[in-house]
Amino acid sequence: MSDSPGKLKLGALVALVVGSMIGGGIFSLPQNMAASAGVGAVLIGWAITAVGMLTLAFVFQTLANRKPDLDGGVYAYAKAGFGDYMGFSSAWGYWISAWLGNVGYFVLLFSTLGYFFPVFGEGNTPAAVIGASLLLWAVHVLVLRGIKEAAFINLVTTVAKVVPLLLFALICLFAFRLDVFSADIWALGTPELGSVMNQVRNMMLVTVWVFIGIEGASIFSSRAEKRADVGKATVIGFITVLLFLVLVNVLSLGVMTQPELAKLQNPSMAAVLEHVVGHWGAVLISVGLIISLLGALLSWVLLCAEILFAAAKDHTMPEFLRRENANQVPANALWLTNAMVQIFLVITLFSNSTYLSLIYLATSMILVPYLWSAAYAFLLAWRSETYEQALAERKKDLLIGGIALLYAIWLLYAGGVKYLLLSALLYAPGAILFAKAKREVGKPIFTRLEKLIFAAVVVGALVAAYGLYDGFLTL
Repeated sequence: MSDSPGKLKLGALVALVVGSMIGGGIFSLPQNMAASAGVGAVLIGWAITAVGMLTLAFVFQTLANRKPDLDGGVYAYAKAGFGDYMGFSSAWGYWISAWLGNVGYFVLLFSTLGYFFPVFGEGNTPAAVIGASLLLWAVHVLVLRGIKEAAFINLVTTVAKVVPLLLFALICLFAFRLDVFSADIWALGTPELGSVMNQVRNMMLVTVWVFIGIEGASIFSSRAEKRADVGKATVIGFITVLLFLVLVNVLSLGVMTQPELAKLQNPSMAAVLEHVVGHWGAVLISVGLIISLLGALLSWVLLCAEILFAAAKDHTMPEFLRRENANQVPANALWLTNAMVQIFLVITLFSNSTYLSLIYLATSMILVPYLWSAAYAFLLAWRSETYEQALAERKKDLLIGGIALLYAIWLLYAGGVKYLLLSALLYAPGAILFAKAKREVGKPIFTRLEKLIFAAVVVGALVAAYGLYDGFLTL
């Protein structure tokens, strides 16, 4: 696309990053964290996450600047560095993660509405599924009207959701008590949480979930008004969200004890504020969450369609996903995405899929695209590719890429075998679309190495399928 009035400015790109990162996760953070770790482990975990995620933000910034010809972010980097099947798998995994996250958002949204209207229960009652389905297709119609218009609405909802978060931080700052915060720093009174190392590991998947969206600007790189804004938006968005997350988590631990927080119903921020100021605090946070989720849903529907469209443009995905409507919106990609969300919304009726189980699965799906992006940045610096005139920068980027790569590997370990196997089950069927895309351009489907990788994925998928059947794995 040439420069046109439809291009996204820096503000809109930052809002896409912040909007897709601040969804529902932050509103449930006090309980989610307390359920898996004590104060000491929480602080260690945030320190690791801040360094790891910051290096990942720098990786996306560096790659946006050094490889301006690669549009579509996460998947394009995997493809350029490690071949077509890895590129396809990154796009496929990212897409599944994004729409699975949307299912989780719908469950949380209607669970929050259940606070005002009991008929919605925990977000997976028949009334909640009907309500979520109506809302899903309303968002679908809105996005079909144009990316620019949807990005503007996302900007408005991003501003609206930040206000209750600021109020929460200010009120809890005054209510913070050091004796509550330091009462049982290593959670020795809660032996079921396990060792400090175990606690840190368990909280890691939650921290990744609240940062998913960090790559939002790089996925829209082809629609950015200025290429340099992509990297800037990534870093500005990351630092803003990190501050909010740490404030919400740490201040809560000084208002209520870890065992009290662990027992709260989500959105737990509402209960924490209610504890300080009474009923209106819970109402304020619930309304903030509803606005936040609506904005995040919009961001993620946009991201889902864009990743399929970008991958179809260079023949990594089949041709039918490349079709745009009159408003330059990838309509087929949008229909496929929202059809999958609809199917999974119906599944939540019959399985007891809670918000947390959905987000853990969504998080594990995105770890592979993050791993390949970090590996590609490391590889560029290692080979001195694009660094011919910048040796000092090369050393810095080699270090940043190396840390980001180690962090991504650590996250796979922290996620555990269960989610790795369940991911394989979702990755395996993607090969059908990959084969279709390859046939359309008349190329052989797999290289020799890709055959081995695909075989490993199929084995993992078969183990997961048997595990779900036998009951030793659960969703």
